[in-house]
Amino acid sequence: MTYAKTEDALARLTPEQFRVTQKNGTERPFTGEYDHHFEPGIYVDIVSGEPLFASSDKFNSGCGWPAFSKPIDPAMVTEHTDLTHGMRRVEVRSKHGDSHLGHVFPDGPRSMGGMRYCINSASLRFVPKDQMEAEGYGAYLSQVEGK
Repeated sequence: MTYAKTEDALARLTPEQFRVTQKNGTERPFTGEYDHHFEPGIYVDIVSGEPLFASSDKFNSGCGWPAFSKPIDPAMVTEHTDLTHGMRRVEVRSKHGDSHLGHVFPDGPRSMGGMRYCINSASLRFVPKDQMEAEGYGAYLSQVEGK
């Protein structure tokens, strides 16, 4: 499967998805559709479709955004120093789509590795477990709970 940012993919984004992924925006806390979403499946980049996070690595952090302990494949995300808003943070972007996803912090559950990938719902598309094979994500089924 090839993952890339295309003009067609960008044209399909809602204004909020475009603002978040292409303009480094942040959705308001507790407003994203995946904040309290815990069905089995994977979360992919809304622009490129590259697999980013598995539901088995998702946890309720209470921060107002979906939180994950790790990416499906560390090679699918890039990390960048973010000095905006008077803070020093680590921004997370998708490798192929170059979408702004959110930030990563070292305050996640120790039992899950200690990291918290705080990700905007607007940068994600959820693929339910029962649709993963048909959509070309069958290789990641082993990373989804309820195998």
